[in-house]
Amino acid sequence: MTRARRPPARRIGMALAGGGPLGAIYEIGALCALDEAIDGLDLADCDAYVGVSAGGFLAAGLANGISPRELCSAFIENEGEAQDLFDPSVLMRPALGEFAQRLAMLPALAGQAAWRLLVERRSLLAAAERLGRALPTGLFSNRMVDVQLRRLFSVAGRSNDFRELDRTLVLVATDLDSGRSAPFGRPGWDHVPISTAVQASSALPGLFPPVEIGGHFYVDGALKKTLHASVLLEEGLDLLICLNPLVPFDASRSPRHRVLSSGDEQIPRLVDGGLPVVLSQTFRTLIHSRLELGMKGYERSHPGTDILLFEPDQRDPEMFLANTFSYSQRRWLAEHAYQRTRELLRSRRSVLGAQLARHGLALNDAILDDRHRRLLRRPAHRCAPPLHTQAAMAAKRLEEVLNDLEQALQAA
Repeated sequence: MTRARRPPARRIGMALAGGGPLGAIYEIGALCALDEAIDGLDLADCDAYVGVSAGGFLAAGLANGISPRELCSAFIENEGEAQDLFDPSVLMRPALGEFAQRLAMLPALAGQAAWRLLVERRSLLAAAERLGRALPTGLFSNRMVDVQLRRLFSVAGRSNDFRELDRTLVLVATDLDSGRSAPFGRPGWDHVPISTAVQASSALPGLFPPVEIGGHFYVDGALKKTLHASVLLEEGLDLLICLNPLVPFDASRSPRHRVLSSGDEQIPRLVDGGLPVVLSQTFRTLIHSRLELGMKGYERSHPGTDILLFEPDQRDPEMFLANTFSYSQRRWLAEHAYQRTRELLRSRRSVLGAQLARHGLALNDAILDDRHRRLLRRPAHRCAPPLHTQAAMAAKRLEEVLNDLEQALQAA
C-alpha cells in the first residue's frame, strides 16, 4: 500500500534526547512504531533534526536517509549490508590510551603530593587531591563511534558533512571548559564531521573521555538541556516530534506496580533496590523535571508549533530496571519499546489524530489495531507475557479506550 505524502508546505522536525545505550534502544523501537503507524510521515525525510547524546546517533542516521527499520537492523539485529552494521560492543572497550596517559603523570603527581604533605605541611586531603589528577576521565573508549559512523555515512547517497545534507541536522555537545552548548551543524559549527560530533555529543563524563575538537574538549550535550529543541523551533517548524527515553518510575499511580518487578527481580520499594536504584531514580527525576520546564517554555515561546512528546510510561518497571548501559537485552528492550509506543498511540488516538490532521498526517488504525504486529522478525527473549485469555485482551483494549477518552476530555 502506498502511503500518502504530507503537504510539502508543512515543516516537520524531530528532537531526540539521550539516555545511553538504553535510550538509543528505546528510541529505535519507538521510531519504528511511529514511522509505520502515522500515514504521510517519513521519519527519514523530515525537514530538521536535533540529537543529544545517544539521540545524536539516531538523528544523524535519519538525516542521512536511513529509515528507523534500517537502524533497527543495523543496531539491534546486526543484520543487513556489512557497511551498515554498527557493533555496540565496541563501546565497551577500555580507554587504554587514557589509562596510559594518566599513568604516565603519576610519578610527578606523587612527588607533588609528597611535597605538599611533608614540606608545606598541607593536609592529607590536599595531598590526595593532587593525586586525583591521575584518575582517568573515562573508563571506555568512544573512538570507534567516529570510526564506525564514518564508514556508515560513506555509502553513496549519504554524507559525513553537515553542509552536504539537504536538511538541517544539529548535534549538541557541551564545551567542558566553558560549560556552553556546542551546536554542531549550525553555521560556524558545521565544519566538524558528523561522526565526530556524535562522538562528542555522547561522551558521558566518567564513562567516556572528553573529545578534543579544535583544541577544545567536549562532553555529553545533555549536561545543558535534555532535548535542545529550541535550535529547531527557531526555524519556524509546524510540527516537532520529540522522544525522551528516560523517565522516573512512579509507583503511586497504579496499585499493580506497588511491587517493582522485572523478570525475576522484585523490589517492594525503590529504597530496597539500594544505591543503584536510588541514583537511577534521582538522575531520571532531575533530567525529567528539566524537560518538563523546557516543554512548557517551548509552548509559550512557539505557540504556532505543535509539539508532540513521546516517552516511556512512568509506571513501566521494565524500562526503569533495565541496565542503562547494557546491550545484552537490546532485542527484548527494542520490542518492548515498540509495543509500548503502539499502546500509547492507541491510548491517545483521538487527541493525536486531531493534532496530526492539521499537518496532513493520520494514524493508520489498521496497523495500530493489529495485535500480532512485531518489530523483530526473530522472537526476542524476555518478551512481556502474552495476553492468553480473551478477557485479558478485552481488559487491555478497554484500558486503552478509557485512556483515549480521558485524553480527549482533557483536551476538550
